This record gives sequence, structure tokens and C-alpha cells, in this order.
Amino acid sequence: MKRNIQLILALLTLFIGKSWAQPAGLDDYNLVWTSQSVNSSESMPCGGGDIGLNVWVENGDVLFYIAQSGTFDENNALPKLGRVRLQLQPNPFAGKFFKQELRLKDGSVIISGENEEVKAVLTLWVDVFQPLIHVEIEASKALNAVAAYESWRTEERPLRKLESFANSYKWAAPEGLTTKADSVNFAGNGVLFYHRNSGETMFDVVVRQQQLDSVKDKLFNPLRNLTWGGVMYGLNFVPAGIRSGNYVDTDFKAFRLKTKTASKRIQLQLALHKAQTESLADWRNELTKLQKAAVGNSKANHTKNHQWWADFWNRSFVFIQPETKNENNESWQAGRNYQLFRYMLACNAYGDYPTKFNGGLFTVDPVFTDSTRAFTPDFRNWGGGTFTAQNQRLVYFPMLKSGDLDLMPSQFDFYKRILGNAEWRSRVYWNHGGACFTEQMENFGLPNPSEYGWKRPEGYDPGMEYNAWLEYQWDTALEFCYMILEDQRYSGADISGYIPMITSTLRFFDEHYRYLAERRGAKELNGDGQLVFYPGSACETYKMAYNANSTIAALQTVTQQLLDLPEGYSTQIDRAYFDALLKRIPLISFREIDGHQTIAPAALWERINNVELPQLYPVFPWGMYGVGLSDLEVARNTWNYDPDAKKFRSHIGWKQDAIFAARLGLTEQADSLMLLKLKDSGRRFPAFWGPGFDWTPDHNWGGSGMIALQEMLLQTVGDKIYLFPAWPRERDVHFKLHAPNKTIIEAELKNGKVLSLRVSPESRRKDIINCFD
Repeated sequence: MKRNIQLILALLTLFIGKSWAQPAGLDDYNLVWTSQSVNSSESMPCGGGDIGLNVWVENGDVLFYIAQSGTFDENNALPKLGRVRLQLQPNPFAGKFFKQELRLKDGSVIISGENEEVKAVLTLWVDVFQPLIHVEIEASKALNAVAAYESWRTEERPLRKLESFANSYKWAAPEGLTTKADSVNFAGNGVLFYHRNSGETMFDVVVRQQQLDSVKDKLFNPLRNLTWGGVMYGLNFVPAGIRSGNYVDTDFKAFRLKTKTASKRIQLQLALHKAQTESLADWRNELTKLQKAAVGNSKANHTKNHQWWADFWNRSFVFIQPETKNENNESWQAGRNYQLFRYMLACNAYGDYPTKFNGGLFTVDPVFTDSTRAFTPDFRNWGGGTFTAQNQRLVYFPMLKSGDLDLMPSQFDFYKRILGNAEWRSRVYWNHGGACFTEQMENFGLPNPSEYGWKRPEGYDPGMEYNAWLEYQWDTALEFCYMILEDQRYSGADISGYIPMITSTLRFFDEHYRYLAERRGAKELNGDGQLVFYPGSACETYKMAYNANSTIAALQTVTQQLLDLPEGYSTQIDRAYFDALLKRIPLISFREIDGHQTIAPAALWERINNVELPQLYPVFPWGMYGVGLSDLEVARNTWNYDPDAKKFRSHIGWKQDAIFAARLGLTEQADSLMLLKLKDSGRRFPAFWGPGFDWTPDHNWGGSGMIALQEMLLQTVGDKIYLFPAWPRERDVHFKLHAPNKTIIEAELKNGKVLSLRVSPESRRKDIINCFD
């Protein structure tokens, strides 16, 4: 009897696994090119773990750029690790047949070619679990190969005007600033390349500029002794000399390896390593251990990686018009590009640092984004080690509904690491508690020095940024607090390690605005016993604001959700304090426009600097208004009648109007804006959007598009799950998304009817409201 029960359970498990499996339609979204690329702007992303490659074939040569999360130099740029060029003889990619395919199911790029002499298949993949890049070639006859590691940093490079927008100096680089040289040379039968930060770094410059030398030894410093690089090697490869060359706008040196003998099977590897070590020898020893550990494990690593990608695609997808593939149809493109962008995010699944909004791991030669930026491939606008919270949040919010919660710690840990530095700011400058996180921060938690201001009025508060856009802009950190709390609500994850960051961020607003009130007058609270958030900032747009609604909505939501955590967190949370804080947070302000009540940006403000819409932040991200909530009409009035909401409306870059419309149940508006967001980029790789307001590929463009599409399909209010709250009924879709309380929803809509609906756990089916009923 027991064995029969076990057999039945096993069959049920197998059936459920298959019924929930990702459908075969994923292969329809593989990108296939049948001609070679003109230059690096026509490259294809490939990656895994924390490594991203831009892969292309040009004039028969296979090339790829290498990028890795967290490889910061002395100026706090995020340089590439180099470029690899592979040449084969006889060359299968010099004939009439050519194909390059991004195979989503296992995260690989497959390049096939054939000429009259030979045909071959090259597979390029990155190990998710170890920083290893694999190039594998199978040919019909023996080939010779030359693999070149190409570097443009073998000598110190002076930085030209505007080139420091790639580092933390931005427009204010000191005269004579350079990028320090890497070390590149042959080591045995491989090429060893690395950069080790030395001398004064941006950390030292910023600490001095911002008058924090008294606590410098207590501050987290990610740049000191940071070494990053790796080794290129392969069985049957030997050194073949150094050559010079030029690609696009940049000269380089090529350190070449060649095969000793021709072979039908050729394998090339690159092992990468980054660490803060006391000595270079320590770093090299760690790299050697990594290289040795990888030997002989190729088959097992393949299997493990294939399973990771299979699990990734099985847990979430959105297929639009899956049975009518049409690459010229913008609806079908939106579904394909959603998958492609989610893949790009997965390439930095386990990075030490979050995926950067301004290009992620996939920037290329900058002249292809901006013809006036004829710089090296290391360039990206808005810095490499500078993190802009208003943009970063849009990269990570979609991971909640896609179920990619294992990708989110890269962003959460960023704040956790810099918490101490943010708290030191509050102590040193104002002698109160709480973490002061600014909007544009360095990777060590202090304001970007050029945004902070190099020329400041005498006696100006050293804790403040002297900056018309960023002054008093502190509340975006609350969105990451909210994501952490949502992670717990979605998955039940243990977020104990992040509670100090959440509570300290909230405490800053309480203590700092009491501090400011005491400096203005005799009372620290208003006549109703509430905090006064002045001076404040409603995003970067409504400046010198009094009680900005984006701040108030954030504080109300995060404080309440903190208090709603399970009882097990009680020992970490001073509930009496946060109950009292919740009562001290003022209410949202409204205004009347053309006889309609609308949400105001703030109670008062002095000027407008940017084109964001904080008056709709109570809709997204804070979820105080929307489908299934009271006073929906007030929020819709804001969308319809607020003159700035109409004037600023757009799909470009970080604009989130498509998300607002979806949250408000405005199907037609949400749909038109979402399709503009997610349609083909106009570049060869269709999800390389941008530059928008930032750079290419614009990751906050892709992230905001993902969120809008998700919100059109699925929204949650309390325990209720709204199915198709802003979806056009006539458009077929098959999706699998996640909801709070470990809930997974898979639904298929065809010809206006819901053909199937799977809910896990089944007990949550009762909470679903089908908006088409």
C-alpha cells in the first residue's frame, strides 16, 4: 500500500511539473541572424552569473566584449574587461551560409557557418555559478584558430572632454585625469590581464570633499585594493605574439594565442576574478584556484547551467499572440522583447552589484549611441560606480511579479553594505540618527561629488547637495525598502538582515525633519502633532516642496508594511516607535482642477525642474489608488486633468505613464504606451532600447515596460488578485506571473475567452477576480 501511494504521488508530481512547465513557445523568441554584423552596435547579449558579453561576427571574425558586475577603477568608472577576437582557418564563417542565434532556453549564443571546405558550429556560454566564459567549436574538418585578447588600456589613457561622464567626475574632471593602465601579458600558455586599484581613488576624493575625514577609517570603501581581471587559456593553445590595431575609435594591443595543431574540436575559456585583497599575489592565487577547479567539470557544469536556465524560464513568462508569430507586429514584438529583456537581467543574476540602469553589462563603442562621444568602449553616460535610485528601482520592481526574487539581493545588498556610511552622514552633519541616502550615490553610499557640488557657498550645510535637481531628494531609498518588504510578502523570505536598513531609512525622515523644524522655530511638529516635510522634493521635479506626496505616500506605505510583518520580526522592530511615527506622517494633499479633485504633487512648491509625476506615485509604486481601491476617480482625474500629467506624458526612457494607466485600469492608454515601450528598439538587437534620458541599452526603459505589461495582466489589492485589469480582450496572451503569499497564476486568453487558469496554491483561486467576467 505504501509503495502504491508513493507511486501515485510520484506520477502526480510528474504531471503537475509538466502542466506547469514553460510552453514550447519560448523557442519562437530566439533571435536568429542570417548575416554578419557591421560593427559592435549589431551585437547580441550573452551572459550568466554576473558576466555579460556582446557577441557579433564581423568580416568572418567572431568578437565579444566582456563586462562583469563590480569592476570599478580608481575614478569609479565601470570599464570593460576587454575584447576577444577569434579567427579560424579555414574559416567556416567566410562562406555563403551563416547563422547566429541567441538560444534563450540555455542562455547561449550559437554561431553556424559553412563554406566549400568546412562547416562548423561555435557555442558561446557563460557559467551561472562560476565566473567562466566558454567557447566551444565543433567542425567537420580540423581547423586552426587564433584567439586574441584585445586591450585598449595597456598604457595610461588621458581622459578627454566629456569622457569623464563615464566616471564619478562627470562634467567636472580635474585637469590631467587619466585612466590607469591594466597589466596584460602572457602567463604560461595563457593571457593574464588585470587592473589593481592603487593610489588615490574616488573614495578618498569624495570623503575629503564632503568633510568626512574624521570618520574615514569607519567608512565602507569598495575601491581600495580592488583587483579585477582574469586569464584566457585553452587546451592546445600557445602564445603567438602581440599585435597592434584599431577598432572604431580606439587603438588596442592584441595578445594572441594560437592552436598548436589543427583540430575538429576547439575549446577556449576565460576565467574572471574580482576581489579586494591585501596583495596582488593573493588575488592571483584565488584566480589560479578558480581555473584549476574548472578543469574536467565541463559536462557537469553544462548540466547544472541548463537546469538553472530551464528553471528560470519555467517560473515565469508572457507570450503575446503566441500562435500567430509575426515579427512585424508590435503586439508580438512586445511579448518577444519582454522575454529578451528579462534574459538580459538574468545575466547579472548573482552580481555583487545591481544591474546598472544605464546599459547594464551590454554597452558597446559609444559613438553608436552618440556620434559626439568618440571614446573607448568603456564609456557610458551617467557613470559606472554612481547609482541613481530613481532609475535603478525600475530595473528591479518587475522581478517581483516575474518571480525572479533570487536576482534581487544584488540591489538589496547594495543598500545593506552602504548603510553605515549613510548613517555616518546623519551623525557627522546633523548629530541625529537615521540613514541619509541621497538620490545619486557612489557605490560607497556618499553623494556623487559633482552633483554634491565642487563650488559651494561658504557656510552651506555640508550634508546637503548644492544641486537644483537633487536637493532634499532622499525618499527613493524607501522604494528599495518597499521591495524588500514585498519580497517577504511574495515569498516569505527571511528579511531580518535588511530590517536595520529599513528602520534606519524611516528614522532619518522623522529625526531630520524634527531637526529642521527646531532650527526654524520653537516646535518640531505642526499644530496637529505631525511632521512637516519642508524643505522637501517631489521627485526631481517639484522643488522646495512642502509635504511632497511622493514622500508622504512612501513613508505611510513602508511604515505600515513594516508594522504588518509577521510576529517573528518583533524583536527587531520597535513597534511602539513606528506606531507613533505612522501617526506623525501627514496626509496626502489634493487640489481641484477644472472642478475635479486631483492628487497634488505637494501641498506647496516653489519651482519645477524635471518631468516626473510624483502626483501619481500614490498609484505606483505605493498602491494607494487604483483598480479595486476606493477613490479611483480621484487618481483618474489626476491622469486626465492635471496639466503636467498631460504635458509630461511619454513612453521614453524611465517614463512610467504606461504603469500609471495600467494601475488605473485605463486599458486603451496603457496598451498604446506599453506597445511603444516594448516594440523593437530600431537596433539590430530589438531590446537594446535607448538612449532615452540615459544610455543604450536603457535598462530603466525596459524595466518600466516590463512592469506595465505585468500590471495590465495581473494586479493585487490585499488578498484579491485582479486578472486582466487593463488588458485588451481581443489580444491573445498566455502568461505565468507571481503574486503575494507564494502564489503563481498561469492563464491563457484566446479569442476573448479564458481557456485555462492554473492557480498555486489552489486555495488562492477564490481570491481571483476575472475582470472579463
